[in-house]
Amino acid sequence: MRFLLLSCCAPCSCAVIEKLAAEKNNFSVLFYNPNIRPLAEYQKRLNENKALCQRYNVDFIELEYDNDRWCALTKGLEDLPERGERCSICFGMRLRRAFEYAKANGFDAVASVLGVSRYKDLNQVNRVAHEEAVRAGLPYLEIEGRKGGMQERRQQLIKELNLYNQDYCGCKPRENS
Repeated sequence: MRFLLLSCCAPCSCAVIEKLAAEKNNFSVLFYNPNIRPLAEYQKRLNENKALCQRYNVDFIELEYDNDRWCALTKGLEDLPERGERCSICFGMRLRRAFEYAKANGFDAVASVLGVSRYKDLNQVNRVAHEEAVRAGLPYLEIEGRKGGMQERRQQLIKELNLYNQDYCGCKPRENS
């Protein structure tokens, strides 16, 4: 099975990419993150993710940076906390586009690391992902990036690889973080 892994950033995806590559999975990493602002931050995360994929010899795909569309979809929700309605809309936009790309390019399924960060609700990500999977007619593969030593390996890789580790999701810096 050939699948697409939607990646938000190198720190969240490093242990998952390392594991999937070591297991010889047939996957490509997709970078579609129109929520990341400002553009300079987007570029940092893009470049770090691309370099991580090169390290593990994994195909890397970058889609358009559509921050205007993301802003329009989340208008009025700017002050909601993480794990709220804005996150569901954001996950939906990004996952829908990932499924569209996967279907148009012969992938058999989609997975993501959007729920790896402790600041995100993995159940919320998976719920939205399965809704988009039904809409697209392709399966969603749930990826565990926290348990079974994955969180510890992620922290180790961040240090070992000196990954740029941002302190906010992308849409806006967290207060008091």
